[in-house]
Amino acid sequence: MTLEDLCLILEPRSLNSLFKVPHLPFILSLVPICTNTAGSCPAPPNNVSTRSTTCRTLAPGRQQTVRLKRSARQITLSTFLMIESPITTICLGLALLYSPPLEKLVSRLFINDLEVGIESTVSIFADDTKLCKTISSMQDAAALQSDLTKLDNWAANWKMRFNVDKCKVMHFGRNNINANYLLNGSVLGVSLMEKDLGVFVDNKLSNARQCHSVATKANKVLSCIKKGIDSRDENIILPLYRSLVRPHLEYAVQFWAPVLKKDINELERVQRRATKLVKGMEDLNYEVRLSRLGLFSLEKRRLRGDMITLYKYIRGDYRQMGDVLFSHKNNQRTRGHPFRLEERSFHLKQRRWFFTVRAVRLWNALPSDVVMAGSVNAFKRGLDEFLINQNIQGYCDTNIYS
Repeated sequence: MTLEDLCLILEPRSLNSLFKVPHLPFILSLVPICTNTAGSCPAPPNNVSTRSTTCRTLAPGRQQTVRLKRSARQITLSTFLMIESPITTICLGLALLYSPPLEKLVSRLFINDLEVGIESTVSIFADDTKLCKTISSMQDAAALQSDLTKLDNWAANWKMRFNVDKCKVMHFGRNNINANYLLNGSVLGVSLMEKDLGVFVDNKLSNARQCHSVATKANKVLSCIKKGIDSRDENIILPLYRSLVRPHLEYAVQFWAPVLKKDINELERVQRRATKLVKGMEDLNYEVRLSRLGLFSLEKRRLRGDMITLYKYIRGDYRQMGDVLFSHKNNQRTRGHPFRLEERSFHLKQRRWFFTVRAVRLWNALPSDVVMAGSVNAFKRGLDEFLINQNIQGYCDTNIYS
């Protein structure tokens, strides 16, 4: 799949929430799950055998307190199961399944068959659904349209409908044929930029809008701290900055890390302002302020975060996904560590700075004792020592590749 011919279908908030789904079909689909006697119940609209194994374990021992006029009563799901009517049973028990620990699980069980029969890549997070497919011919466009029709049929089967006004198409690449697509009989609008899970994505894969957005948010929070907190003590300002300001600048940053110098500087200016708030730091150089406060520059933190994330993909909990994203080198050389990765070729500037491309070369240059660390914390300690000894501040430092 290349950036020249990629087409992405965005369908934000297609399901809204579990409380917006039609309850009767949902209840009918849960009858054989929460009760073991579904013979007298109408057949659910879809096959729910895949839901049964999971949900049968939800009922035993679950309880909630209902308080009416200062009197409280413990209600258990097992009590509901004693009622003769299966429909009534599930209607009452559904309140327990809607409790926060189970709401996301039940919602996922409800839409777990949405992907059935879909040939395109499907990504579902909460109420956001995305279809992604390489479009290099009209046949590919027809296949994507077929998948959209299947989604439309799935929604109709559950007595729901997608909000066509919020469903958008985003075309990537210079060779994309920019075909039109239909959903529920309406042509989907084309979007040049969307905010997906808190990150702005445009059809040119530019990070400028995202960088400006997070810098603006962080500056607003920093201004509130400056105006609302009288103290300029390091022990007060730094925890506030770390917990309230910096997270805005680093949320999902492995995906949208800035490339252009103007974007890098726009983010760095936020931390420059924050370090000047500390008493006694106003007239010091930025690098000196960072050293005295025990901070890294944001550019160095992004590089460090790339290496930590890559460690998790190669040697940590995400190894299964790492095998898909990265290819290991044939380690016939005696120099270097045994987890070196293949460096991917690229033709576009945007591709050069993708996480899966930009991080590989530095990863291959890490010392063996750092990469062979037995835990993430041990890897962090070794990585910090390596970055300090080599005086590495960012990917622009060419000495890391020697």
